[in-house]
Amino acid sequence: MKNLALSLLILFSFVQFHCKAFGKDPHGAHLEKIKSSTHFDKTREQFVNRRPDVLEKMREGQNFFSLAFKFFFGGDKNQKPDVKLPEEKPDFAEFLKPDESIKFIWFGHSTFLVNIEGKILFFDPVFSESAAPFSFMVKRFQDAVVKLEELPPIDYIIISHDHYDHLDMPTIEFFKNTNTKFITPLGVISHLKEWGVPEDRLTELDWWEPIEVGKIKIVCTPAQHFSGRRGMNGNKTLWSSWTVIGQKERFYFSGDSGYDVHFKNIGDKFGPFDLTFIENGQYNPMWEAVHVLPEQTAKAHLDLKGKRLVPVHWGMFNLSLHSWYEPAESLEKQAEIYKIDLLTPKFGQIVKIREPNLMERWWKKFIQSE
Repeated sequence: MKNLALSLLILFSFVQFHCKAFGKDPHGAHLEKIKSSTHFDKTREQFVNRRPDVLEKMREGQNFFSLAFKFFFGGDKNQKPDVKLPEEKPDFAEFLKPDESIKFIWFGHSTFLVNIEGKILFFDPVFSESAAPFSFMVKRFQDAVVKLEELPPIDYIIISHDHYDHLDMPTIEFFKNTNTKFITPLGVISHLKEWGVPEDRLTELDWWEPIEVGKIKIVCTPAQHFSGRRGMNGNKTLWSSWTVIGQKERFYFSGDSGYDVHFKNIGDKFGPFDLTFIENGQYNPMWEAVHVLPEQTAKAHLDLKGKRLVPVHWGMFNLSLHSWYEPAESLEKQAEIYKIDLLTPKFGQIVKIREPNLMERWWKKFIQSE
């Protein structure tokens, strides 16, 4: 009986933890408030893209079980690296020094830290061993180059949407007892409140809505994607890209997005950008509506009038069928065609964008012959 009780307690704790990882969709007064957004379809009871039916059209003819089988058994043989990829332990004292130029550190996938005019902004931080509600799924290629405890004080964490590879509960919980504030698209703060982050440190924005952070303006800008942490009952929270405008320099982060007119619209309204962080990885032609292909990553950068391009959403998690290095290889070819200044730092490497950046194409030495 004692062993049974212990087993039930362990099972209950396991389920409770992972249910907690699902977060909590907006409800009550909060839900009624965000329903006023022009991007919320009250008939469907969910947020929609500029083209409301783009997700349904993408799913037509797709077989979930066939895709799952291909992912686990039929993907590229090099979906994951078989060695540890190169990294640099960042000197945070150097990173925090005042500088007129944007400095950033990429930690893999879509997690990156930016110092812009003294403000420290952290985008989509995921430090868990997996990007899923269960730790045995979607495991990262290697540990993060630093531990959360080693990070410098963060002014703002900015989230693009609520998928597990962008919104990580254990990472968020680490910051709930700090002074760090959070900025998210509409509805996403509901998850953060469920995980114990005080409401007075949470700000949610609709597309094209700005917030002033000192002398820096942060604008929630459109993306073409979807949301949800429980499977098919998604789109209860908004997804976005982000535009950050400083006194001297500005940058853009795409979040996850299929290619659409929003890139050009943002470029026309806020460009040119000194730096763009654009999704380039975990794509497939079948998912083109919600994830750009490498040629579209390059096109989006040009639409945004970007000066330097940093590919993100690759290098740390396997969420597609291509090899882990294919995104970098494919985008490099596009960069050569269109004369794009492509920045490809190692994990943890400090990059100062006004200094010459002779970026090593470090992944090439790890490419395995087919």
